Amino acid sequence: MSATALANRPTGNPSPSDTPVTTTALLRGVRAVRLSVLTDETTSPERQREATDIAALAQGIDLADREAVDLGVSASKTTPFERPELGAWLRRPDEFDALVFWRFDRAVRSMDDMHELAKWARDHRKVIVFAEGPGGRLVLDFRNPLDPMSSLMVTLFAFAAQMEAQAIKERVLGAQAAMRVMPLRWRGSRPPYGYMPVELEGGGWTLVPDPDAVAVIERMIRDLMAGMTASLLAAELNAEGVLSPRDYWAVKQGRKTGGKTGGAKGQRGKEAVQRERFKWTPNVIRKVLTSLAMLGQKLHNGKPVRDADGNPVMATNSPIMERAEYDAVCALFEERAQTPSKERKDTNALLLGVIHCDHCGGRMYLSVQDGRQPTYKCNSHGRGDLCEAPANVRGDWVDDYVEREFLALLGSLHVTRTIETPGYDPAPEIAEVTAEIAEHMPTRKFFTAKSAVAAWEDRTVALNARLNALEATPKREAQREVIRTGKTYADLWAESDTAARRRMLTSAGAILTVKRGTRGGWRSLDTRRIGFGVHELDHMEAAERLEEIRAEETYAEAA
Repeated sequence: MSATALANRPTGNPSPSDTPVTTTALLRGVRAVRLSVLTDETTSPERQREATDIAALAQGIDLADREAVDLGVSASKTTPFERPELGAWLRRPDEFDALVFWRFDRAVRSMDDMHELAKWARDHRKVIVFAEGPGGRLVLDFRNPLDPMSSLMVTLFAFAAQMEAQAIKERVLGAQAAMRVMPLRWRGSRPPYGYMPVELEGGGWTLVPDPDAVAVIERMIRDLMAGMTASLLAAELNAEGVLSPRDYWAVKQGRKTGGKTGGAKGQRGKEAVQRERFKWTPNVIRKVLTSLAMLGQKLHNGKPVRDADGNPVMATNSPIMERAEYDAVCALFEERAQTPSKERKDTNALLLGVIHCDHCGGRMYLSVQDGRQPTYKCNSHGRGDLCEAPANVRGDWVDDYVEREFLALLGSLHVTRTIETPGYDPAPEIAEVTAEIAEHMPTRKFFTAKSAVAAWEDRTVALNARLNALEATPKREAQREVIRTGKTYADLWAESDTAARRRMLTSAGAILTVKRGTRGGWRSLDTRRIGFGVHELDHMEAAERLEEIRAEETYAEAA
């Protein structure tokens, strides 16, 4: 018996005609509207509402204002129970008697999901109506648990829906694979952070730098190169309300920030955590800045897409970074991974990274307690060490002392800005291509078909060609030009906040050491406990000025 015949056989189900059925009481219905793509006009919410209104009227179902609208939600990726609005209704089965969908694919795309929905309907004695479909309107009445025909019809239609979903998936994957190797063509979906899609004149899309996101990227690189840790940078971005990559794209698409995260892999949302916003983290910063997408390259499964000559396929004509800048950023993260910083994320301490215990050499951290003055303390226990003479000192005393000494040494000096013209070193990309070749070569034994062997050989030739081209490319050294900004350190200090002042101190190599205090030293700062110096100045004027100061001090002591 065909699915159409099953749908139209006389089983006691309500009549499929458009004439309202006379019943003793109308069924309470919930209209379920779903869209995978918000811009799909052929399955618009209005189209679905119109069809479900007609079907509900014909089946004696009162929809009232009961409606579950899930827009931008894929049926292939979410079960009915996981969708925001429909799932909420399914958890309140006593408030309605029937579910009304436009078509079968608005409800499910897999047999497993349909099985679970049918089981739920059977357990709660519900009616499920599909307003339109290949065989016309379909009414599944699960109020009679002894009638097996509804379950059989569910299985047939779920199988058809799953096959259709699989066919759609294969067509999409084929189109994406073809698009992937086309230079400067973007296939859609969320672009790498820092880029935005724009439409080409002849059709299709490409990527260009997104000015707002690029400004954030430049700020991150600048702060990291100045010595800021990724942890502190992430904290500042979050405090300033700078949107993380996932939230930034959501807002640009007109959607809400946040979403589900934290569920175990393969659990389809189970045990997931709903977040209002996604935050910047050190790992997110690292992934953004070290992605080959910064060089404008297309990626697939995290690896560069290459053409027949082994060259990376470009997604844009305007990469955000040059190769030399990208390599410098990657080297910075590699260096810090070997010597991880323990800088606190939420500190307002001026001297974090500057003040150290004289006895053990470890960092001192600002301790803030209610009713007491903030105090810098040796943190040897936090490092798992034992300091035999741990130091502590009042925070405002040493903050004032360092400010005074730092400005006395450097306040009148002009601040310089360094302009760097990036060079080029082919060595990092040579290492990347060599690693790809090493990974590619052992796979030859898995291929026996001629076409597969030919594809393997083409890939080998392309990688080898790219390696030859890189090895023939000479290394170009970077150039630096130092120019004055027109401001002194005192000017810059006066207009900066605590975080910026801290970066000035650390970039200049300022170090303050504190010895353990003695009795009677609690009324004021005992400068005999203090050692202060600036060790990493990068211009001659500062060095000459320091020599003049030392000479003046030596002369004064001799006099």
